[in-house]
Amino acid sequence: MLYLAEVQKKSGGLLGGGGKAELRLLACQRSEQNWSSVSGDEVIPSDEANSYGSGALVLVDLSANRQVQRLQEAGRPLVSILQNFSRLQEKFKTQEEEIEQWKQSLTYQSQELNRREMEMEARREQLQQMEEDFEQMEQQRQEITASQEEINQQKEAYERNRQELEGAWDHLRGETRRLEEQQATMQQSTVLDDDKARTLQEVLNRLTGAVSPVEPVRDSLNASFEILSQHQERLNYHWQTLEQQRSQVDQSNHDIEQQAQNIRDRWQEWHQAQTALEQAKAELKAQQTTLIGKQDYARLLSSQLQSHDELHQQVYRLAATSDHVKIGFPVDVEVLEKMPVDDLQKVVQDLENELLKLESFVESQEEELRSKQQEINDIKAKVEAANEYDRLNLENEMSDEQDGYQMLYETLVGQRRSLQERKAFLNQHQSILRRRQGLADPESNESVIDLEPILTQIDAQRQQQADELQALEAQITQIQAAIQQTENIVNNQATDQEAKRNEVKRLEDELLNRRKADSEVIGKVATYQEMLQPIQDTTDGMRQKLEAIAGSMAQGQEAADSQQQAITEIRQVISSLTNP
Repeated sequence: MLYLAEVQKKSGGLLGGGGKAELRLLACQRSEQNWSSVSGDEVIPSDEANSYGSGALVLVDLSANRQVQRLQEAGRPLVSILQNFSRLQEKFKTQEEEIEQWKQSLTYQSQELNRREMEMEARREQLQQMEEDFEQMEQQRQEITASQEEINQQKEAYERNRQELEGAWDHLRGETRRLEEQQATMQQSTVLDDDKARTLQEVLNRLTGAVSPVEPVRDSLNASFEILSQHQERLNYHWQTLEQQRSQVDQSNHDIEQQAQNIRDRWQEWHQAQTALEQAKAELKAQQTTLIGKQDYARLLSSQLQSHDELHQQVYRLAATSDHVKIGFPVDVEVLEKMPVDDLQKVVQDLENELLKLESFVESQEEELRSKQQEINDIKAKVEAANEYDRLNLENEMSDEQDGYQMLYETLVGQRRSLQERKAFLNQHQSILRRRQGLADPESNESVIDLEPILTQIDAQRQQQADELQALEAQITQIQAAIQQTENIVNNQATDQEAKRNEVKRLEDELLNRRKADSEVIGKVATYQEMLQPIQDTTDGMRQKLEAIAGSMAQGQEAADSQQQAITEIRQVISSLTNP
């Protein structure tokens, strides 16, 4: 299991023998992105940690029985973990913003749907009210038809009475002529006999009875006018309703036109945003091209660094396998010459033991370095065969592996140098010990080549290329971050554009449905007017007929009054003739 630990050292041994190192466990990895702190102060002794300074942070892989299996510096992995954590935070923040935008959009759509449902419900109630009004109008039309039939009957009765009145007038005029003739023959006599007077009285009585009363007809006519007025009031109510509906239709048409203009404006905004999105995509493509060029150059630098690493390893192998080369390490010869032989022999023995441990550790690190290089080569092969989307993920993975390789290599460079220096340090101690013991030193007369200047030059060149690669990787990281940010912006804009496009399409469909509904309302209003206008024309025609009948009745009333006056005058004449 992998742990994050802190190197702790106690006071060391004599003359570079080193102190005893321990690892204080700080945190434990539960999963790839999940770490938890270690409770208590658990300490693991580790000889491999001697190469690290006190207080250094390392990653240690422990077996089930708490034995150290692998040890590495924690700086680079911690940076990688923090970078991944930062990326996850940015991703979560972006997702939260997208979720909030969707929530706002859904809230707006829900409010819009509720408003549309309320409008449709109001329209439905209006249509239902119109249907009820149509039913009332049909009932009123039937009532008007019945009133019209009654008026026609009254008109026929009035016509009969008028004809009877005309016949009575003709009879009256005949009797008047006869009376005048009788008056002419009776000029010599001023007295009528009783028979003639009785005959004239009977004729006058018949004339008086022939005059038809107009009051019943006038009452029926007034009742018809009253019914007609009530019907006109109901018609006026429907005309007002029709006018209101016409105004609502005009307002709705105005709203529809504004909505259509709004849709046109939103389409224009969408096309402008789409143009900006295409430009952003072009910029993203240019950034990706630049990234590929810098990544190719970084791979070239990495290959050169690998060559330097191999040269560095060959130099160290040469120093390790040849007795004629060395890597300089200063020794205080004066102190060793004054030291008791037994103490010096013990120091040499301690140095030999430490050297064996360090050689074993360096060999395990060399094996791990070769393993990491193989993993990098495998990922490179995958990158060459991958598509554009997978290539970005693989390049990120390869960058992480290269960071781990670089960290391990830098650690190993110091350990190699430390190993060679300790060998040289041990050789000098052994040489002094043999000389003081009176033993022959086979290496004392041989010439030894110091490889320190060569290693210094190799390290300088490698450091220069490593700095250049680090700067290039920093640029690549910045470009990748910029690409990621641009991709997020482009994806968000594309999603937003799709949502806006769907919204405008929805508004267009809604506008089409609204126009269709308004067309139906306009058709019903036109039908409403087509039904009202004939009823109004019929009502106006009936009013004109009733007014004509009223005029005729007024004339008939005047004729009846004149007739009655004439009969009264004749009675007076007859009375004067019969009473001399």
